[in-house]
Amino acid sequence: MDLLKPPRQPDTKRLDLGLAFGLTDTGTVRSSNEDNLVLDPALGLVAVADGMGGHLDGALASANALAALVHYIRTAGDIDAPDSDDTIPKFQASAFDPAQSDPDATWTDDTMRAMITLHGAVEYANQRLFQANLANGRADGSGMGTTLTGMWQPAPGAPVFVFHVGDTRLYRWRAGQLEQITRDQTMYQQAIESGMKGNLPARNLLLQALGPYLDIRPELLTQPVEPGDLYLLCSDGLHSACSDERIASILQQAQPGSLSACCEQLVAAAKQDGSRDNITVVLAPCRA
Repeated sequence: MDLLKPPRQPDTKRLDLGLAFGLTDTGTVRSSNEDNLVLDPALGLVAVADGMGGHLDGALASANALAALVHYIRTAGDIDAPDSDDTIPKFQASAFDPAQSDPDATWTDDTMRAMITLHGAVEYANQRLFQANLANGRADGSGMGTTLTGMWQPAPGAPVFVFHVGDTRLYRWRAGQLEQITRDQTMYQQAIESGMKGNLPARNLLLQALGPYLDIRPELLTQPVEPGDLYLLCSDGLHSACSDERIASILQQAQPGSLSACCEQLVAAAKQDGSRDNITVVLAPCRA
């Protein structure tokens, strides 16, 4: 599998949903960029990964996770394909239990198959990073890791499937309203939901990420799309600095011909608002 190199200028790809735009920036404080993104029109896939582990480790983790995700989906789980890595033990995904994501049993067979593939793809990406940490004697949670959040539309007209691990976010802008689709998997968010007040944990303490441990529980969702919807994927370099109101004010000005500039405006806003992290944004509109 080829590693992914983060684009320094806005990257544009035409998906079945519509044109998608992505931009990643080192920011004003860090000396290197540990974020990566992928826009894959052949797969109908957009994703962002925010690596951790320091400099090269973080960048390697995010690039490897995205490359593994793309490889698994492209080969539909057949990791005996020619470009698979023989140094990685043969992969077997855990059984997928749809009860949490589809408690009312409304999914079609096609949806179930897509979700099983996506579940396996995220677990495969995690196993690759975990095995690398194991090989380096860092399988105790101290090795490299990454968040992973994205959207996948396996066929034209099919539902969009969301996958999420960590605190990279997916937002939807619809009819003038901004909604956060994913839930931050952080100690801070957990404390807020439990009603804790006062001494709250730091916002960047993750409950799970790809790489540090063998077992993960990705959040998997189906997302109905409507013409005119605009989806924003971003690392915490954006959402930790900019309020939802600030983000909404920029998306409110977005037009079909200005989405690349909108990515640049979001990155600039994060810098202006004091972001101390790498900043990555992806905009994916749905055709009107």
